[in-house]
Amino acid sequence: MPLDAVEVPVAPSLDEAAGAALLALARDAVEAAVRRRASPRPEPAALPAVLRAPAAAFVTLHQDGELRGCMGHLEFDRPLWQNVLVAGRSAALEDPRFMPVTEAELPAIRIEVSVLAPPVELPGPEAFDARQHGIMVERAGRRALLLPQVAEAFGWDEATTLDAVCRKAGLAGDAWRWPSTRLFAFRSVRVAEPGFEA
Repeated sequence: MPLDAVEVPVAPSLDEAAGAALLALARDAVEAAVRRRASPRPEPAALPAVLRAPAAAFVTLHQDGELRGCMGHLEFDRPLWQNVLVAGRSAALEDPRFMPVTEAELPAIRIEVSVLAPPVELPGPEAFDARQHGIMVERAGRRALLLPQVAEAFGWDEATTLDAVCRKAGLAGDAWRWPSTRLFAFRSVRVAEPGFEA
């Protein structure tokens, strides 16, 4: 099936004010989690409309240009601001690849937030475009996701990206070629704090 036959929704657009509010929420969530304080509870009515609308989110932490945590909350029926708070806490404390962030590290942590549009199941791997899409794989109870910027950062093509997301899910690298493996594409938009290095 040609790529243009698969319509992958565009992620919500973020103006400067919305982006700044999103980053402030993520920063507050990370710092509250690390300091073992209650998560911030903003007044929703005071937030930009896009943050009150349903959307999923990932929060990525870098320290000195290196990945320090990345976790998402894929609840597409919950307001974006709520998902950012959960993802920020998870990125700081629950990424299984890293030890929890410490208070001493907080000044060096830089944050990026990715806002995801709902994923669309692909009819096959040929419909995936690594230049435009993030990718999610599901098979036999295993699931993993790679944000669009991962392929961009590493210069990966479609096959390399599909191999990587399968391995991330604990599957064989070529599991994306198997008929019963489900692939989902999505688009996202991201904002980052100054000094965040992709």
